[in-house]
Amino acid sequence: MVSARLGRRRPGALPYAAVTLLLLSACASPAPEPAPPGPGQPAASLPAAALSQQGVASWYGPGFHGKKTTSGTVYDQYAMTAAHQTLPLGSSVLVTNLANGKSVTVLINDRGPFVKDRVIDLSYAAARAVDMIRPGTAPVRVEVLDTGGHDLKAIPHRLDYTLQVGAFADPDKARELKARLENRYDRPVVIEPHESYYRVRLGTFVDHSEASEYGARLSREGLPVVVVEKWPAVEKPEMEKKGEPDAREPLCSLRSRHPGNTGLPLGGPVSRP
Repeated sequence: MVSARLGRRRPGALPYAAVTLLLLSACASPAPEPAPPGPGQPAASLPAAALSQQGVASWYGPGFHGKKTTSGTVYDQYAMTAAHQTLPLGSSVLVTNLANGKSVTVLINDRGPFVKDRVIDLSYAAARAVDMIRPGTAPVRVEVLDTGGHDLKAIPHRLDYTLQVGAFADPDKARELKARLENRYDRPVVIEPHESYYRVRLGTFVDHSEASEYGARLSREGLPVVVVEKWPAVEKPEMEKKGEPDAREPLCSLRSRHPGNTGLPLGGPVSRP
């Protein structure tokens, strides 16, 4: 009788060990979310990105290795980078090959591709990571991981452009040029501070050709006109050194491999297929 009474358990009672486990589980900290991978690292555990698109990816390599990109950096076919038509330079994206499920994270530092229905142009290394070197193209999903500091609600369908007519260390000279331009032309003129310079920019244009045509008028009058992309100002983190190229905005004195690009003196570069 004694053994039977000891073996009987009150309804709803839990063993001491079970109660201890429940308490420990309740007090445990939640598992931290995985950090986004750096360029070139796998990202199978990443949550779905809010900004994404699907289309065809292509890749480019030896013919452009060592040449300037739109961002001003030198193209390295062995780096995990890509060209996109409208995402901010300096943003990063996760590219997934829908044919095999392989993914890679790349930095957007160039413009392109300018072929119908293609959404991104991968570097040789990035294309190799998702196994699309031999076919040359592949159906992909592009998910934005980092906008490079820009406030994006959606991937832009097109870019706006403006004309940079001068950059001065002396703000008075920038104001003098602004006044001259406002007296002669019918487009708004603004002065945009950037690090230690004051950039004088004229107008907003919906495509590169329109900006180039208008800029040709200024160029004929001897003004050093450069077509640049128009983005809201981005504040750089304090840790970034002054004077370093900012991949989020094209360097206006540099040429690029792509037609219709920013940072181009009027005339532009020779386009690639």
